[in-house]
Amino acid sequence: MDSFSRQFEQRFAEREGQQAEPPAFDASFRARLLDLLKWRRDVRRFKRLALPEGAIERLISIACLSPSVGLSEPWRFVLVEDEMRRAAIRDCFQACNKDALEMQAPDRAALYARLKLAGLDEAPVQVSVFADRATAQGSGLGRRTMPETLDYSVAIAIHTLWLAARAEGLGVGWVSILDPSRMTAILDVPSDWVFIGHLCVGYPEAEDDTPALERAGWEQRRPPEGVVLRR
Repeated sequence: MDSFSRQFEQRFAEREGQQAEPPAFDASFRARLLDLLKWRRDVRRFKRLALPEGAIERLISIACLSPSVGLSEPWRFVLVEDEMRRAAIRDCFQACNKDALEMQAPDRAALYARLKLAGLDEAPVQVSVFADRATAQGSGLGRRTMPETLDYSVAIAIHTLWLAARAEGLGVGWVSILDPSRMTAILDVPSDWVFIGHLCVGYPEAEDDTPALERAGWEQRRPPEGVVLRR
């Protein structure tokens, strides 16, 4: 356990049974938080630099502060360090990406082929994230009618890790062009775990407040008013 995790557990234990004093989030903090959200990007190009010792463990500890349905905490993080497993994941991506390319409309295929959709070769850290749908924690609270909320909880944890990484000058790339069943086999995890995503983590080659897919001309972001309904 690294020093941050020990401090985190110590602070948690100290607060157990006590009423914590809530912090004040002023306008300056809110502006900085907005900057963090704007500059969080899905990174595909990484510098070949190692992360500081204990960095990924610290980020995972922060991710575990995320909300979860029924306090089930169903997230399971698999640090992929073995080179053979990494090579197998790369092969899985290449096969899935080839299939995806063949499914593109003719007018989109050339653009799709030019997109860099994963940083598997450069990122120093790779983390696969799963949802443990069989977890007994939470005693099933809140998920009887919507069991998929376990998966949603894990997605929130990934976003929390993403923001925490960005705040430390790190980038995260979420690789989704993968076969979930193959990932379960490659990483030798329980078969009832649900694969949510594979993350590449490292220092980005460049930073931008515009999504790479928007810069490449693949898609444009919608204005917020375009996704809001009133009833």
